Amino acid sequence: MKRIVILTVTHLVALAIGFGVGIYFLPILTAEPAPPTEILAQQAEAANYSAELTRDLRGSDALHWGEGTISLTSETISHQGKLAPGPDYYVYLTREFVEHEDAFEPIKDSAVRVGMVRSFDGFILDLPEGIDLEDYTSVVIWCESFGEFITAARYCEG
Repeated sequence: MKRIVILTVTHLVALAIGFGVGIYFLPILTAEPAPPTEILAQQAEAANYSAELTRDLRGSDALHWGEGTISLTSETISHQGKLAPGPDYYVYLTREFVEHEDAFEPIKDSAVRVGMVRSFDGFILDLPEGIDLEDYTSVVIWCESFGEFITAARYCEG
């Protein structure tokens, strides 16, 4: 009887670890390739606004972070840098800077969802029509599946 309990517990632990590893690695395995570095550099040069993502935000941790540069034109948002891999990331524009999910959740309904992140080593997203970047101040990257803050930055001209 004791052996059955031990085998059951060890198998459940192995199953939980395998599930966790699968959740972590599946987005990496299914991620699209990042845009070429030259294209991301062109986007940065053409930017009307830019922002720096850092790992030192209150809502960022070892599994939820971003670093690099966000570049915004009147038509696109691009990112040069790295994001912690994960499922179901979306980019939002907000009117105020937030650095944790407890600050983002109350304003999420008034934020503009730009698009889904499909690469963790840089991306380019088209802005929805009718969006005026001057109406917003910040970019937030959010994990829809788990309601997790990934990173954010306040943008400025340049």
